[in-house]
Amino acid sequence: MKYAAALLAASLLTSPLAAQEAGGEAAAPDPAEALVAAALEAAPVFDGHNDVPIQLRSRFDNQINDFDFVDTTGTGATHPQGRAMHSDLTRLAQGKVGAQYWSVYVPTNISEPEAVQMTMEQIDVMKRLIARYPEQLQLTLTADQAESAMAEGRIASFLGMEGGHSIGSSLAVLRQMYALGARYMTITHSRNTPWADSATDTPEHGGLTDFGKDLIREMNRIGMLVDLSHVSEDTMMDALDTTRAPVIFSHSGARAINGHARNVPDSVLERLPQNGGIVMVVGLPGFLNEERRQWFSQRAAELARQESLYQGQPSIVETALEEWDAANPEPQTPVSQMADHIDHIRSVAGVEYIGIGADFDGMPTGPIGMEDSAGYPALFTELARRGYSQTEARADLEPQCDARSARS
Repeated sequence: MKYAAALLAASLLTSPLAAQEAGGEAAAPDPAEALVAAALEAAPVFDGHNDVPIQLRSRFDNQINDFDFVDTTGTGATHPQGRAMHSDLTRLAQGKVGAQYWSVYVPTNISEPEAVQMTMEQIDVMKRLIARYPEQLQLTLTADQAESAMAEGRIASFLGMEGGHSIGSSLAVLRQMYALGARYMTITHSRNTPWADSATDTPEHGGLTDFGKDLIREMNRIGMLVDLSHVSEDTMMDALDTTRAPVIFSHSGARAINGHARNVPDSVLERLPQNGGIVMVVGLPGFLNEERRQWFSQRAAELARQESLYQGQPSIVETALEEWDAANPEPQTPVSQMADHIDHIRSVAGVEYIGIGADFDGMPTGPIGMEDSAGYPALFTELARRGYSQTEARADLEPQCDARSARS
């Protein structure tokens, strides 16, 4: 399957921006915006990661008869911090999204049998949501179906499992999840599995165990994409050594730009051309902005310091932290910093190994200018202003990443 997962701007920069004429006395349209609008009309976005399914569970207990996916901007009341959902059919259309991987995530702090059941429930609710909007959405299992859905103006809707705990350490369950429609699996989430190390947990296995490597081979055999977002560097390397098909990172950045363990180190980026896989660049500000990552670390240290100084006195701790926040405002993350990650991956691996996996509805907000699923054009406009050529955009459009062509 050739993923239209990346920048999806097939006509981007058909001529250099410097050559565009301003024309007339009246304010001329922004040439970059005009070019991007035309490009996205011709080649809609294919995003690798969206967490709507877990929002349906956490906000509505998977009861969606009264859920309006046309407009979710009024869903703030369903969230503890008052945050509205990032995605709905209206904003997906505004963002020119033509294909989407809906992430079927379940928490890691439950038992494996519970995780298996909950994953099946999340597949079920997302299928039900897709079926409710047949004119806008189409459940998609193959590359051919995706091309057909987009040609007919519907969002090609793939399902991906976010976390290997979802299969209960069973190859049989893996195969049955594939039969239910899951077309990628993220090998771990925030915690280790019994057979693979996570990027954000204490290493136990030094990467993949023998069972973990067998699982990679079985995913290759059945045609399920291996997703290496969330895994440790050792797990990334073991997976690349084992797989016979291209891998994906469904929502990650470049560690050289932001040192978060969730991002991809250059040692792995350098191997992507040989493997043929792609990094779908994430939009989560904490993974994009190194200054913001440092701020969170400093804030956590200050909280720990205050709790140590004032044990059993939470009101004093709270006041002290409020004072620290006032003196140390949280750094802002513009969409240009997402483009910085794209630039770096292009410089190390090549433009054809870049995708987009924004992580909407799996984070508090996207970067400034791309806060929700209507915001993709802002990113592509930033790239246009950086001089991305039509050839590079087409390479971003169609990186070779098929994992047995997703059974197309």
